[in-house]
Amino acid sequence: MAEELTPETPEPETPETEEAPIKPRKNGLYPGVSDELAENMKSGWADTELHGLEPIAQASETAARRAALSARFPGERLVIPAGNLKTRSNDTEYAFRASTEYAYLTGDQTQDGVLVLEPKPNEGGHDATVYLLPRSNRENGEFWLDGQGELWVGRRHSLTEAEQLLGIPAKDVRELAAALKDATGPVRNVRGHDAGVEAALTDKVTAERDEELRVHLSEARAVKDAFEIGELQKAVDSTVRGFEDVVKILDKAEATSERYIEGTFFLRARVEGNDIGYGSICAAGPHATTLHWVRNDGDVRPGDLLLLDAGVETHTLYTADVTRTLPINGRYSEIQRKIYDAVYESQEAGIAAVRPGAKYRDFHDASQRVLAEKLVEWGLLEGPVEKVLELGLQRRWTLHGTGHMLGLDVHDCAAARREAYADGTLEPGMCLTVEPGLYFQADDLTVPEEYRGIGVRIEDDILVTEDGNRNLSDALPRRADEVEAWMAALKRA
Repeated sequence: MAEELTPETPEPETPETEEAPIKPRKNGLYPGVSDELAENMKSGWADTELHGLEPIAQASETAARRAALSARFPGERLVIPAGNLKTRSNDTEYAFRASTEYAYLTGDQTQDGVLVLEPKPNEGGHDATVYLLPRSNRENGEFWLDGQGELWVGRRHSLTEAEQLLGIPAKDVRELAAALKDATGPVRNVRGHDAGVEAALTDKVTAERDEELRVHLSEARAVKDAFEIGELQKAVDSTVRGFEDVVKILDKAEATSERYIEGTFFLRARVEGNDIGYGSICAAGPHATTLHWVRNDGDVRPGDLLLLDAGVETHTLYTADVTRTLPINGRYSEIQRKIYDAVYESQEAGIAAVRPGAKYRDFHDASQRVLAEKLVEWGLLEGPVEKVLELGLQRRWTLHGTGHMLGLDVHDCAAARREAYADGTLEPGMCLTVEPGLYFQADDLTVPEEYRGIGVRIEDDILVTEDGNRNLSDALPRRADEVEAWMAALKRA
């Protein structure tokens, strides 16, 4: 990685304060940059402005979402930041990912961007403006001397280009802080993304009012529109291909580690999408009993199971979330199949409970009942099953809830109120995971030794439809015999 231009002969500097700013050289740039070089860098550049740009694919949907938000908070200024870069180490940053709320309302993914909905006086509704960093200034050298100048990090859209793409008037974000400080009337801000915006709004907002905005935007995302459903299907389709990639290289993973599996899936995610939607869980052997095993540094051994929980994130930031538990050598052992079949039966019951009008908790309850019945049948718990469920005794081995909402976030709608989510009712357009599991820890002395170190989870992405549900990830086999046949066919290919 190249380093940014640094002064060759630093000049003494006065500490920067409002009273005593740093003195620039006469060319207005940095110490160590000659006047001749500075002048040379100003000219000789082609005009690269883009013209006649078509709006982004979701422009009509984002406009409708902004209109709905406007109707919910009439007469109030609403501020939704994209967020800023976060330092990874010294002078390097993590890859930027726009805040979910900002991406949902604009379709944009630009760092430092801020969407402002300003109420129209005496008219009702809001005027939307997106505040962005404009093209780098070549006259003052910012484009090649600043660490975020375009010579270092690449071209960004001009404000005019952004307006064409997003369908929203665009202004220079460097003007926003002053505008917010001068703003009058009620203001709400989505917190936690932009410290500069929050500082400008310190005396204008309250934590309670800001939280109401965040909660509303979380609940608004529960029912997906047609564009979002299409993006989720794209994410799932790429994820299916990523799982196929993994099966084809299991012999290489055996010779190395779980990292080979992680890297293989990541390649698919980066080639076909934006990234992985969350840290891939590539858990082989007893690591499968750790719910969020993301170290992925363990051995991959024939005879063990691989629990692969991974999802591709699309270029528009929608993510899949799929899990399969695969026999590394291509065949389940007798005890592995016994446990796998129980989880499969549990998932079938859960998926069958997903339909419009059903309570959100119904699919979890249906899945847990099947697993409780199996644990009683195997002699690991003493019945009756109703008593087991009442006391939650099955949770020693089932551990987690059976699913969650899915969308721009892998655990989508997380800020929603309990009555709107966990205690709510399913509606067409909602997308959720159904992912029961059984996990027998390697040191669990309450189960027979043959169970210990086996973890199984099966997870699919389920869309609630008008008449039931659709399994978006049904291209990946789930039944044990189908999984074995699928793996054998891929290894022959």
